[in-house]
Amino acid sequence: MSLSNLPAHNTSSPFASIKGDHVAVRVPDFESAKRWYVEKLDFRVTHEWRDRGLQLAYVSPAMDDHFYVELLGGGDPKPIPKPVYADLGDSLRLAGYHHFCLNVHDVNAAIAELGRRGVTIVTEPFEVHVISRRLAFIADPFGNIIKLAQVLA
Repeated sequence: MSLSNLPAHNTSSPFASIKGDHVAVRVPDFESAKRWYVEKLDFRVTHEWRDRGLQLAYVSPAMDDHFYVELLGGGDPKPIPKPVYADLGDSLRLAGYHHFCLNVHDVNAAIAELGRRGVTIVTEPFEVHVISRRLAFIADPFGNIIKLAQVLA
């Protein structure tokens, strides 16, 4: 199946209204997490609140009001040791949550700028022709992996 020849929408599904909204990331240092998203990815803090002893914030891409990363901070989170990966292949050895993806117009330019900003580059850009994408992976300061994707013509 190709991403350019998708199956018809299932309008009779009881879940037909489902759309992506956000991904939540539990962080050990709320303020530094907010700073990282704002300073490294140019995200905006679009909403901030407290609930059940936690500090929460929605951070949104510079030009997107429809997707959020929800940062969950405060309290006393139990650290789960995250492995340090040698490369993307190494990161696939463990089952479970792996990454979330952000679309960009130019992966090469994004990775070059993120490198200048001191962001950890997990893998340099590469192409996956079967899905018509150019991809790269970065990591936040807590080891969470973020994919950058460019749709190819």
